[in-house]
Amino acid sequence: MKNNNTIRKIESIIELVVLTLIYYYVWRNFIFDKQYFWPMVGRGKYVLMGVYFILVLVITHLCEGFKYGILKIADVLFSQWIAVTIANLVTYLQLSLMANVLIPAGPLLGLTLIDFVVQGIFVYTFFAIYNKHSEASRLLMVYGNKESVGLKLKMDTREDTYNIKKLISVDEGFDAIFKELENYDGLVISDVSAEQRNDLLKHCYMHNIQTYITPKISDVIIGGGEDIHQFDTPLVRINTTGLTPEQELVKRFFDIVLCVIASVVLSPLMLIIAAAIKLEDHGPVFYKQARVTKDGKVFDILKFRSMVEDAEQRPATDDDDRITKVGHVIRATRVDELPQLFNIIKGDMSIVGPRPERTEHVEKYTEAIPEFEFRSKVKGGLTGFAQIYGKYNTSAYDKIKLDLMYIENYTFLLDVKLVLMTIRILFKKESTEGFDKVVSADEILASLEAEKNKTGDE
Repeated sequence: MKNNNTIRKIESIIELVVLTLIYYYVWRNFIFDKQYFWPMVGRGKYVLMGVYFILVLVITHLCEGFKYGILKIADVLFSQWIAVTIANLVTYLQLSLMANVLIPAGPLLGLTLIDFVVQGIFVYTFFAIYNKHSEASRLLMVYGNKESVGLKLKMDTREDTYNIKKLISVDEGFDAIFKELENYDGLVISDVSAEQRNDLLKHCYMHNIQTYITPKISDVIIGGGEDIHQFDTPLVRINTTGLTPEQELVKRFFDIVLCVIASVVLSPLMLIIAAAIKLEDHGPVFYKQARVTKDGKVFDILKFRSMVEDAEQRPATDDDDRITKVGHVIRATRVDELPQLFNIIKGDMSIVGPRPERTEHVEKYTEAIPEFEFRSKVKGGLTGFAQIYGKYNTSAYDKIKLDLMYIENYTFLLDVKLVLMTIRILFKKESTEGFDKVVSADEILASLEAEKNKTGDE
């Protein structure tokens, strides 16, 4: 694993150097004008190249574009394309500012297209190298209850990285687990009690065994704590208040600036959508629904209406004929959410945060999972951890953990990263990661047992 990370860093540097050299070539041969850039002829060109290198590095890192062999190839490629597009746009503004005039955009548009091709070559090459020389770890999974074995199905979608060969119940005892573990490269610990998990983890740590753990909500909260080193006993101060006043101020400023700019830029598109909705059935343009945000406050969330007016009184069908023609288009492209920019400007929502739920859903989820209320420590968001890292069928409990990971680890840069990553998921259909049918825990265990008997694997 450490070797793979080192290789990824080397690959990333190689790609960044090539992209920077291409940028310099385009700048020197198609943009350079002594009238504007003569100070850059000498050593200044190294400053120019260095700024571009750092810019592409930071934005690509925030977009998770260097995760060769970790994310799927399409995700890495889309991330890199988004990053280089933003970097080249910023570079265009930078060069125009230096020249004190809007320089021709053609060369940088050409540079972006060349970058797309070069990045495609690098990404496919690096993935080919990774796939050729990497081997999935043979893993043993210890589970606490039968339902927790569903994690195996999720990890099976990445057979290039994880290969869970056997499942064993924690009830079989540590002696049996430790003996079985000798035949595997690592251990997956899924939903066992804290005491049992601690014993398993200490054993793996002592014997240098690769270990994967599904965190509990308390683990997520502890992970966001602040280390206190005033005493010779380690102490962690737990954050129980959500964001600090300073963080809320920065977040609010970021929300207002970005949403005002987005509203102005996207206003022609929103006017076209509004006109199309009105022309189709002469009904209202917007759809309002009560949602719950910070501290349990209820507000009306705005969306472009995508269904007929009396949709809630009509039963849903297989093809859901309640959705209008315009509705099918705006739902598929996800632009029906654009009016929430006004919710954010008003202060009911934030750009990034837990997705605000309907009032009846909050009551239902809180009754089933009391920790669901923890999400209300921050404003609801247009996008967030659960939307980016979750799937269509991610459980409510896992979504809570994802949302708490955001709350407990909030930084301004994290918000920037999640906004950039949201651009990537807009180009993807919601994935069920192979869960196109319900599979019970018993079926998973029976399937694994049958596979073991078929291959004779011990």
